[in-house]
Parts: sequence; structure tokens; C-alpha cells
Amino acid sequence: MKFTPIHVCIRVFDLEKSINFYREAFDFVVTRKKDYPDDKFTLVYMASEAGDFELELTYNYNHEPYTLGDGYSHIAFEVSDLEKSYQDHKEKGFKVSDLSGLSDDKIPNYYFITDPDGYDIEILRK
Repeated sequence: MKFTPIHVCIRVFDLEKSINFYREAFDFVVTRKKDYPDDKFTLVYMASEAGDFELELTYNYNHEPYTLGDGYSHIAFEVSDLEKSYQDHKEKGFKVSDLSGLSDDKIPNYYFITDPDGYDIEILRK
């Protein structure tokens, strides 16, 4: 049996701010949006042009900012030009960590960018 990943869901406090972040930081586009006023939430799906995998943003109406806790770690994306991506994210004013690598890496292989809700996103060298 083959399992194919289709999306990951994160809860967001400010839907428009989150949509703009993922659009600006990763060139994601909204693939679909559905409001559920009776259930008091909105779902927005975003993806890259390849569209193989989506990010589901869940906006619950009238909710306080979320506490992420210590169980969440990160979402990861790979990029062919890590240094250019890093510089672009810094120039756009996003919160980014330093370029880094593990102890056996010869050159830095990743950095983290933080979204408006505090979710960490790892950017890895392809």
C-alpha cells in the first residue's frame, strides 16, 4: 500500500497575514478557500506551482493566538540555491536564523525562517 502526502495543517491567528507570508516567502498560491461560518472556521490551501503538496491554513474565528508548545518542531522545504533564498528572506525582513549545518557538514546546509504565528520552517540545500 502506498501513502501519498497531500497536506500539512497549521492553525493561524491572522489569516491574511499568514497568506501573505507564505506567498512572499515561498511563492505559494491559494489553491482553494472554504468558509464554514456555522462551524466558525475557514480553511485555505496553498501550494507551490508544482502543487504536489499543500499547506492547509486553518483560521478559527474569535480565537486567541495559539500556544505552540514543545511538541511541534518544523516544516521543511528544499531549495537549489540556499544562499540566494537566505538573502531574499533577509531582505524581505523575515525572521531568519543564521545559515547553519550539522557537525559533519562541510558548508552550511540549512536555516530557519519563522512565520507570523511562530512556526519554524527549515530551508534545506537541495
